Amino acid sequence: MDKHQNQHQQQLSLAKCSRQQQRYSEWIFRDVPSDITIEVNGGAFALHKFPLVSRSGRIRKLVAENRDSDISKVELLSLPGGAESFELAAKFCYGINFEITPANVAQLICVSDYLEMVEGFSNNNLGSRAEEYLESIVCKNLEMCVEVLQQCESLLPLADELKIVCRCIDAIASKTCVEQIASSFSRLEYSSSGRLHMNRQAKCEGDWWIDDLSVLRIDLYQRVIAAMKCRGVRPESIGASLMNYAQKELTKKSSFWNSNNPPKVDLVTGSTGHERLVVETIVSLLPAEKPAIPITFLFGLLRSAVMLDCTVASRLDLERRIGSQLDIATLDDLLIPSFHHASDTLFDVDTVHRILVSFSQQDDSEDEMDDGSLFESDGPDSPSQTAFVKVSKLVDNYLSEIAPDANLKLNKFIAIAETLPAHARTVHDGLYRAIDVYLKAHQGLSDQDKKKLCKLVDFQKLSQEAGAHAAQNERLPLQSMVQVLYFEQLRLRNALSCSYPEDDHKPVHNSWRISSGALSAAMSPRDNYASLRRENRELKLELARLRMRLNDLEKDHVCMKRHMEKSNSYNFMSSFSKKISKLNIFAHSSSRGSSSPSKNSQRTNSKVTERTVTSIL
Repeated sequence: MDKHQNQHQQQLSLAKCSRQQQRYSEWIFRDVPSDITIEVNGGAFALHKFPLVSRSGRIRKLVAENRDSDISKVELLSLPGGAESFELAAKFCYGINFEITPANVAQLICVSDYLEMVEGFSNNNLGSRAEEYLESIVCKNLEMCVEVLQQCESLLPLADELKIVCRCIDAIASKTCVEQIASSFSRLEYSSSGRLHMNRQAKCEGDWWIDDLSVLRIDLYQRVIAAMKCRGVRPESIGASLMNYAQKELTKKSSFWNSNNPPKVDLVTGSTGHERLVVETIVSLLPAEKPAIPITFLFGLLRSAVMLDCTVASRLDLERRIGSQLDIATLDDLLIPSFHHASDTLFDVDTVHRILVSFSQQDDSEDEMDDGSLFESDGPDSPSQTAFVKVSKLVDNYLSEIAPDANLKLNKFIAIAETLPAHARTVHDGLYRAIDVYLKAHQGLSDQDKKKLCKLVDFQKLSQEAGAHAAQNERLPLQSMVQVLYFEQLRLRNALSCSYPEDDHKPVHNSWRISSGALSAAMSPRDNYASLRRENRELKLELARLRMRLNDLEKDHVCMKRHMEKSNSYNFMSSFSKKISKLNIFAHSSSRGSSSPSKNSQRTNSKVTERTVTSIL
């Protein structure tokens, strides 16, 4: 309290001295003609030498250097702040009273330094008074600091050299940190058990400064946010400030922040450079913590970065951040328009592909570990099986959305589909639907391209409805239709076998089904590791038996291949069914009372035959 009273009394005494000096100056120079003209950028002032040289060291030196020529004109064209700043300095020299405010204190400090209005030439000079106001008044108030920083925008780099900018930035960072701590204490409360905890549902009152900072120029805003990070301001508050600043500075691309509306390019050419700088700066300031920035905002920034052709580093940073939390993205987020290639695809497929690669690569470090340590612990950034399943559904929906595009190349479609690992898709219905849409929109594909495309689908992972549709889908190549029919018959046999209680009639293809990669949605690759190793050993034994029977099946294979080449699809299917019946794959054992060795031999032969037919297909 005493400190504020002393400051108030000091201001009153300064004002009193100024009024006395003003009356004295008016009385002395009332009828004295001017003897010097000061030219500055924006105006000229007819003044008197005495009051100027008594306060300004620079003008005193200029007059002294030209004493013999009786100088009557001085040019100060590089004076900071121009005519407005010099007018305030001249008023101070003449003793005319004026008020120091946040709007002019930065100008006064800069012009006093330029004119050398310091204590060495006169006591209580303009420089010391402006400095005192900055330290004692401005740096204690966040809004005043922001206003001074706005004034410094036209005074750089001198304002930076005089440390006006850094003092205001440090004051803002300290003030926000203190406000945040006070707000955190106000949210503390006792639970029913008597423990002190933070009430996260209560409204945070410590972020009122977010709107104030949005008026700053991007370079000064960047320095303020960097200082706040160093002081330990919450990442959530930093993120909220970045989003608020971006939405105000990028208003011409408001449609990019709402993915439900189609984006419209309505940029003004002259402002593109500024907006590109804003996007790149905001990307560099994003907090590392995932919850601090919503993924929708990251996609909005990415759309702007693609449209404004920002640096590769900025776009890759955004793609990496999005890839780390892709499991919470939506289809609308992924539909990024292609801005710069009118003849190319409608959507930016390459950007989405890089995002998917970034998501999948989070698990690469674990794949490189040895078997002993592979399943001991999860990496902190490794996506879970649940995340993989969510992303696989998202990717399948994305493929279905972009498949009708006539300009979408086959290699790009396949690249998107193959990005995720095999265990990500537990059901292939979505992928099959996307491929069917692509085949319908690109009817000019060759048979080789169709086969290449259909290899993406594991027809064993199709649902009953999708399998029934695929079996009648004429757009699929013949080989794929055969596989679908085979697996449909296999599913039917297993369903019928489950109705028999005896062990002889249990489905013999369950282990083979697991080994093909059709993992349960509830099981992660880690949980299934032990069973996969057992299956691997069983497969090796089956391979040895298969080699023994290979010679016997080669003749049948040659005959089947000839029928495929010569016959049409209907005759081939009929011939194939007859051949299958000869191989006795789906026949049930008629002798339930036979000895155990014969049962085991029959199950083994059946399993080997089924594997061989599958390899042939």
